[in-house]
Amino acid sequence: MYSSERNVQMLLSLLKAHKIKKMVLSPGSANASFVASAQYDGEFELYSSVDERSAAYIACGLAEESQEPVVICCTGATASRNYMPGLTEAYYRKLPVIAVTATRPIAWLGQNRDQLIDRTVIPKDIAVKSVHLPVIENEQDEWECNLKINDALLELRRNGGGPVHINLTTSYSLDFSVSKLPEERVIQRVDLESKLPELSKGDIAIFVGAHSVWNERLKASVESFCEEYNAFVFYDQTSNYTGKYGIPCGVFDIVGFPNLKINLLIHLGNISASWPAFAEEIWRVNPDGEIRDTYQHLTKVFEMQEEDFFKAYCGNNSKSRITQYEKWHAVYRSQIEAMQNSNNDMAFSSLWIAQNMYKEMPKNSIIHFGILNSLRCWNCFETDHSIRGYSNTGGFGIDGGVSSLIGASLVNSDTIYYGIFGDLAFFYDMNSLGNRHISSNVRILVANNGLGGEFKNSLGNVQKAGLGDSADAYISAYGHYGEKSQELLKHYAQDLGFQYLSATDKTSFLAAMKEFTATKHKEKPILFEVFMDEHEDVSALDLTQSLRDFSENDQNVMAKTKKLAKNILGRNGVKMIQKVMHKND
Repeated sequence: MYSSERNVQMLLSLLKAHKIKKMVLSPGSANASFVASAQYDGEFELYSSVDERSAAYIACGLAEESQEPVVICCTGATASRNYMPGLTEAYYRKLPVIAVTATRPIAWLGQNRDQLIDRTVIPKDIAVKSVHLPVIENEQDEWECNLKINDALLELRRNGGGPVHINLTTSYSLDFSVSKLPEERVIQRVDLESKLPELSKGDIAIFVGAHSVWNERLKASVESFCEEYNAFVFYDQTSNYTGKYGIPCGVFDIVGFPNLKINLLIHLGNISASWPAFAEEIWRVNPDGEIRDTYQHLTKVFEMQEEDFFKAYCGNNSKSRITQYEKWHAVYRSQIEAMQNSNNDMAFSSLWIAQNMYKEMPKNSIIHFGILNSLRCWNCFETDHSIRGYSNTGGFGIDGGVSSLIGASLVNSDTIYYGIFGDLAFFYDMNSLGNRHISSNVRILVANNGLGGEFKNSLGNVQKAGLGDSADAYISAYGHYGEKSQELLKHYAQDLGFQYLSATDKTSFLAAMKEFTATKHKEKPILFEVFMDEHEDVSALDLTQSLRDFSENDQNVMAKTKKLAKNILGRNGVKMIQKVMHKND
């Protein structure tokens, strides 16, 4: 029957799903699990060729004449080297040949193991895509193999097509006891010439990651889609979405709502700080047409302009009531109201700052956010739709945020450009403040808690690993940059021509915030340093998570929430929690 090796099963299953059936097979032991399984299947069209050089050329002729993809498969050692002339021919003629080369574990490379050839790097002109499939031992391996196989097979016909290479690791299993191939996730690429797949009959949402400014046509087409299919839009501060069916996604990232699910999520934009883990199936729409399985539920990639996608699906149905938007927005509003009700007792923190400042930001201003906590906190709130947001989520490192802000500010001197950064990200890029081109339209807030807060909060892997304060020594960068010196940045900023503001508590923050968010242009750029306690900064996120279940009549949940509040906020915090619970009963 079929081999018990899961990567072999998966490759055969996906070859069939992609309607690939022709194979030219060469003898060997490393590829025996694949060849024997294909032979047992009975649905593949099999041919044998002892000479791998000849096998590759046979595949070229077979692919050209049949106008179908052809698999060639060989063992390890030098057998695969003999594929190169034929694959070179296929590359320059754009013939769809799939070279499956079996291999022992690549960890053995360079260890004097017999019949082990390094194929991790191949000549540029023998394949348009090369992937390596590990032995599958866990769910992560399953996802990796599924993604790589789909990606490779889709490249056979893309942009004119060409050969692909799949390096298949074998465990030399002698177990051929599997009677049926498993069904595997199939990823499809769709363009405007393809037949468009049907939309899900279930709940549909659109998620927008980092995105350039939207034109009115695209915004209108998305709104028409939402109205026709009862859909809505999740967005973050970098999405620049300003339509009427949008819901900020930050609360859902921080809090999590395990009972809320979306059947189909349409993914727009690029790398985001958000993680919409509640989707069962994802369609990616992007003119680059690349396989980007960010959330591991991708089934289709639409290689087309976003506007073309929505126009193609609109006009088929009458408008429906936007019940999904209403349902999800009600959950969002309930959480925001709970956070606002806790405002007086919430710790002085990055989240508290965002909650109290987002409505005060001048219209038509532009905000650049530091990655992680700065962006995470602001993603909870709906800033005015005239405001645009950006963050260096491309490389997603802490460096360069301030410089990117300064570069953007040079474009339009009449616009106020804000920067919201944690202390670690700011100090990493602080030399940029010495740039002589900086003008008075720049305003920077530095949330200074004395370390990298991401390494201490309850959302990060470090805290879950139980490191706690022991992370201070070498992980969270505690104690650098003056240990929250109240003079260091003050003198640095003033000597460079900045107006310097500072705050150490809620009262002083609210007073300075009026100056920082004034709509009138200033004579100098502004640096606003906000000092806060690292533990209080983290506690605000914990409190927000605890607020999720207020509306549920569950005494166990309420008891846990009260206990958490007592740990976070003390006695006054417990009274506040009880007050909010009573209000929502």
